[in-house]
Amino acid sequence: MAHKPRSEMIAETRRKLVTAARRAFGTVGYADASMDDFTAEAGLTRGALYHHFGDKRGLLEAVIAEIDAEMNTRLCAISAKAGNRWQGFVDECLAYVEMALEPEIQRIVLRDGPAVLGDPSTWPTQNACIGSLTESLRRFADEGTIVAADPEALARLLNGAMLHASLWIANVPDPEATSKKAVQALRTFLDGLLTENRGSR
Repeated sequence: MAHKPRSEMIAETRRKLVTAARRAFGTVGYADASMDDFTAEAGLTRGALYHHFGDKRGLLEAVIAEIDAEMNTRLCAISAKAGNRWQGFVDECLAYVEMALEPEIQRIVLRDGPAVLGDPSTWPTQNACIGSLTESLRRFADEGTIVAADPEALARLLNGAMLHASLWIANVPDPEATSKKAVQALRTFLDGLLTENRGSR
């Protein structure tokens, strides 16, 4: 029987560790997740965890990166269904905030993530998000859909609003009610950028 290539074995080991850790972080939380338990579940040792991720914190970063990538895929699918690009952009922004209601995202990304990794606005994924928002807003301004304003400044304001709304939702006693308020406020903010609304003010 042929041996698997080393790169494939490494990828498989990393996948097992991330899957087991994600399950543990999502059910009992980062602080109570036992490295021995989830490495044993993956059929691996602590040594494998340290080799591939450095420590438990590094594994949390990998789990959050995986969840973030999945969220991005879902958001792209949502925007693709819209009737036009602006509506797709709005739908994507609102859906991002609404995802803060999902238990796994709440616990791992919005509660344990900031507690362990620090301010989410400094995470590497945020730079990519701001870059993408900036390009979209620049395009909308160039075509006259939204008011003329510095696109990076708008992107940073919008990104901050969405991020803090998500953190708010994840850390209150009534996330459902808070989500509704946050989504409505965000919709009002986005509507205010449209050039067609200027004449009524």
